[in-house]
Amino acid sequence: MPIAEKTPIEEGLGQLNEHMRTIAELAELAIRKAVESYEGTNGSGAAEVFTLDQEIFGLKLEITHRCVELIARYAPVARDLRTITASLEITTDLDRIGRYARDIAQIARELTPENKATIGQLRRLTRMGEYTIRMIDVAIDAFRARDAEPVRNIIEEDDAVDLLHDQLFHEIVGRMADRSLTPEVGASLILINRYFERLADHAVNIGDHVAYMVTGQRLTRVKRPKSGLRFAEEVTGRSDGP
Repeated sequence: MPIAEKTPIEEGLGQLNEHMRTIAELAELAIRKAVESYEGTNGSGAAEVFTLDQEIFGLKLEITHRCVELIARYAPVARDLRTITASLEITTDLDRIGRYARDIAQIARELTPENKATIGQLRRLTRMGEYTIRMIDVAIDAFRARDAEPVRNIIEEDDAVDLLHDQLFHEIVGRMADRSLTPEVGASLILINRYFERLADHAVNIGDHVAYMVTGQRLTRVKRPKSGLRFAEEVTGRSDGP
């Protein structure tokens, strides 16, 4: 039985999907390299992030062009249109992830080895990075799989990361006050903490776009006390219960 040839819009959507997979991989790699650069585990990490950020931006322009072209040529409807519009929105979030990774790498480039050793003592910053990256991974994997289920709780996860952000901010300020952190290092850490909080917001955005693309419905904030509490305990390292 002969294989049916793809229609022009199917071919166009296939090419778009390949570009989206590539930009997602680059964004994930950029934020991981940025973390390595301030942790001191990768001496060339900052330079690699700068290159990745340029590649991400170039792909964003290409994806935007392809999306506009698909809409103009084929006037897609229903799921095809949702896929295209969601791709436009997601690529913007991925570009912002690349920019924040670059900003973190720029800070890391200006830190001394002694400063980086001090940063390693802040366990909350390590957790902030870990869980932010996890949220980004979950959102991107959901996009690749075209599955909205993995991101259904991502808004509640972001609430827990916001809590960790506030706790870390107060810890940094306290350490600056008792002089266990210099003002310069403290200011850098406050910026990195803020960038992680914003990265988590972009993970939520991607999750929302995936939900819309797959189901036609946006994410809604649903109270899930048990799952939300478990995530908050995991992120913050404490429990408010008995």
